Amino acid sequence: MSTAVLPALAPSRRAWATDLPLLLVAAVWGASYLAAKGITTTHTVIAVLVLRFTIVLPALVLAGWRGLRALSAAQWRGAALLGLMLSVIFLLETYGVVHTSATNAGLIISLTMIFTPLAEAAVTRVRPAASFLAAAGLSVVGVVLLTQGGGFTSPSAGDLLMLLAALARTVHVLAMARVKAVQDADSLPLTTVQLGGALVVFAVLAGLPGTGAAPWSVAADFGAREWAGLLFLSVLCTLFAFFVQMWSVRRSSPSRVSLLLGTEPLWAAAAGIAIGGERLGIPGMAGAVLVLAGTAWGRRCADATG
Repeated sequence: MSTAVLPALAPSRRAWATDLPLLLVAAVWGASYLAAKGITTTHTVIAVLVLRFTIVLPALVLAGWRGLRALSAAQWRGAALLGLMLSVIFLLETYGVVHTSATNAGLIISLTMIFTPLAEAAVTRVRPAASFLAAAGLSVVGVVLLTQGGGFTSPSAGDLLMLLAALARTVHVLAMARVKAVQDADSLPLTTVQLGGALVVFAVLAGLPGTGAAPWSVAADFGAREWAGLLFLSVLCTLFAFFVQMWSVRRSSPSRVSLLLGTEPLWAAAAGIAIGGERLGIPGMAGAVLVLAGTAWGRRCADATG
């Protein structure tokens, strides 16, 4: 190989060194719906969330202790408010995935990429481009078809919960951009406070009567498969994913990070079909294609106008 080729290859190799961890994050996020579905029932949702956050939070506290001490009182309050919103998102997502397929869950939640620019346009009173509105309409039609499965029926409760979760994610994203107290905070302590605030909500709910099994009893009943699923959700889908994002944003462009993480619904569908044995039916397959096409088109439109 001639030395003239080496400089051209170096940037490509560096790009792949950054891209591969991000693709892995998208893959584990996509598989997280199947993992959550495999270890969670209606009666164990809150308990599993308590266990999931309890495992990951100490590592974040240790890693970001100096940053936590540097947060102001206003930043603590702002992060705690965001943590309350985050708890709502996780509750909707986890209850939702229990009552629908992992494939549907991963694809429906991807509508956040459409809802967020639409909500931002409503807040700023700036009309979205016609192409973006067309992409949004394509995604909505896709979701309608996706929720039909093998035939035309009413969407399941899980489908509706995932739709609400996508809306809740949108509110959370807008709040993060508009709560002035947290805009100058480092991402590590900010995320730690958010996860801690969400854990407090889950712990309070777990102590109320009629909210399902206690976390310690669920942990005691877990076998090797359930613990593997829980550790996958805690260590890979939360801790690993967060640190990869922190690492990658310093080495890549925001649009490239968004593009790679935007492959999450593809991985969700792949995991649900290949590993979970789920079947979409002809309407569902058409809907999945429309959702993926609409969100990809919408993301490009948003990037072009943003």
